[in-house]
Amino acid sequence: MLILTFAWTLKSMTDNLGAATFVAGLVANSADGLMGLLPAIIFVVATGLAFASGTSWATFGILIPIVVSCFQDIDPQLMIISISACMAGAVAGDHCSPISDTTIMSSAGAQCEHMNHVTTQLPYVMTTAAVSFLTFLVAGFTKSAVLSLAFGIVALFLLLMFIRRKR
Repeated sequence: MLILTFAWTLKSMTDNLGAATFVAGLVANSADGLMGLLPAIIFVVATGLAFASGTSWATFGILIPIVVSCFQDIDPQLMIISISACMAGAVAGDHCSPISDTTIMSSAGAQCEHMNHVTTQLPYVMTTAAVSFLTFLVAGFTKSAVLSLAFGIVALFLLLMFIRRKR
């Protein structure tokens, strides 16, 4: 309950500060030629924010209104891709954060040392996050969910085959 309360508080603070309007204006004025990169950048920002805060819900509450403000009048398809990037990054960052409630509960439930649990999760998160970053690059430029999904599946398969051959 406290995490949701803090998430709503963070969202309320960013709304009162006008962060969505500020970022939307900044993006509209400076990133016209680089709009295809924004989903991948949003993914990285969401991952870092969720890792630092230990909660994906607060990251959703902070970034999704900003993403919607940036893209709702410009490109609705890119808005959907960017919301997906925000949610995927938030879950990835939350999953590997040592201060996340789900990570703490998982290590407690498995009755293992907390930091051992965190370090065993990092290779999996980093692998999928790297492939997701590349997939959001493809999605940002092509604006095709099917093409980016196919690229992500192939990229993950090739990466796993590469890792398997290295062992």
